[in-house]
Amino acid sequence: MKLYYITHNNASAVKLSDIPVVDYTELYNDLAERMNDSRYHVAHYFATEHEMGLKFYLIILDDLSGEVLISSFIPDYYTRGLASLTALHAEFHPFEREMYELYGIPFNNHPWLKPLRFSHDRRNRESTMDSYPFYQMEGDELHEVNVGPIHAGIIEPGAFRFICNGEQVLHLEIALGYQHRGVESEMTRDDNKLRQTLIAESIAGDTAVGHATAYAELIEKLGVERIDEELKLERMIALELERIAMHIADTGALATDIGFQLYQVACEALRTVTINTTQAWCGNRFGKSLIRPFGTNHPLTTEKIETICKNITDVRRRYNELREDILADNTLLARFEQCGLVPTEEMQRIGGVGMAARSSNLKRDIRASHPSGYYATELKHEPVLKSHCDVMSRLATRLDEVLQSADYVLNTLKSYKPTEKLRSPQYDAKLESDALSFSLIEGWRGEICHVALTNSEGRITKYKIKDPSLHNWLGLAIAVRSEGISDFPINNKSFNLSYCGHDL
Repeated sequence: MKLYYITHNNASAVKLSDIPVVDYTELYNDLAERMNDSRYHVAHYFATEHEMGLKFYLIILDDLSGEVLISSFIPDYYTRGLASLTALHAEFHPFEREMYELYGIPFNNHPWLKPLRFSHDRRNRESTMDSYPFYQMEGDELHEVNVGPIHAGIIEPGAFRFICNGEQVLHLEIALGYQHRGVESEMTRDDNKLRQTLIAESIAGDTAVGHATAYAELIEKLGVERIDEELKLERMIALELERIAMHIADTGALATDIGFQLYQVACEALRTVTINTTQAWCGNRFGKSLIRPFGTNHPLTTEKIETICKNITDVRRRYNELREDILADNTLLARFEQCGLVPTEEMQRIGGVGMAARSSNLKRDIRASHPSGYYATELKHEPVLKSHCDVMSRLATRLDEVLQSADYVLNTLKSYKPTEKLRSPQYDAKLESDALSFSLIEGWRGEICHVALTNSEGRITKYKIKDPSLHNWLGLAIAVRSEGISDFPINNKSFNLSYCGHDL
């Protein structure tokens, strides 16, 4: 029996009837072997209510061929538990934890079956943040250090529990879920696509363009009409501007954590120029209102292109000068090199994605492996890889990607002649019925995945969101092991993960 429906990221939505419904044991045995190969990783895995109890959907990515493998299964009603894939491949752990939290489905031999998000509709309402079962170690010389959930400054809540021997961190456990907003359920409340778009661009405030693009592409795959090539180009420009702004901000934040205020001030100035460029384009510095399904309210004009090119040329030049200073700064290098190591095999094991994965020499970049839009037709992206797997690698990846993204923007716009007649957004487009639609976008943090199921009337009945932070929080926990607790801030900032992107 065929185990998977095979498609790709640039294809239309998939009819539910075309997705194989397989025996879980057969699927488990296939994944047990398949996921040993680094070419595969899981994009999403979730359950939804079904007339026979629960139906599970699984989306696997083949990074070598660009194929997307989709499968499903329906456990027997009397099934008391499923063999845990996490026991074999750690990257499944957040998905199985969420399904246990929501539906009470036990995954046998799961090593860490704890709450993931504390969602409002969780099965076990007796499980609360106050009773989170933190891991404990016994020993006369050991002590615990608790950081959060409330932090200084403008930062979202999350609890960090360290187990230390003196200054050395032996274990870090991260508990999230303090700000569950019901985002996924809100996406199914009605058919108002403008409201859904506004929710999508608010999933993670620093990734408004990334998540809004993921939503727009998902909806467009469910529609009949195809979008203009010019719109694909402009979305690529928006995504790369967001990447430039956030990487520059993180460069400055890392400098701040070791007392290099001069670097921080220089980066803040360049970030301001970048986000003001986005504001000149659409009226919002974070790109809200820029991405809409099937069209745009803010097409590029000759004047806007001139502004973008002028500003980004200046940002690229000045950032490159700063980059050269950073790479020659022995004091900075001494703090960042060999700190917060996450070896390639560990990053692969936990399913790491995006910038953090590439900093550990793991080639995970949707723009190259599963491109869509302009990335699939015109722009042939080559991921930036670093092999030292430490804080410096994560900074060096940002240093190179800013220049790379700036070149993409400038080289593309240099020959772009805008029509200024791009279609307006469509919020009333009829969607394909009884279908599964997914989108994969390489946001600045990494792989964003949105999935939706529609019913016989073409209405969205299930919406699932994966921010790259879902995978990479565990990478941070690994990075601080055996490090001094005083180095936690620079390790934390080198990942710069999203609390709200995780909590949903």
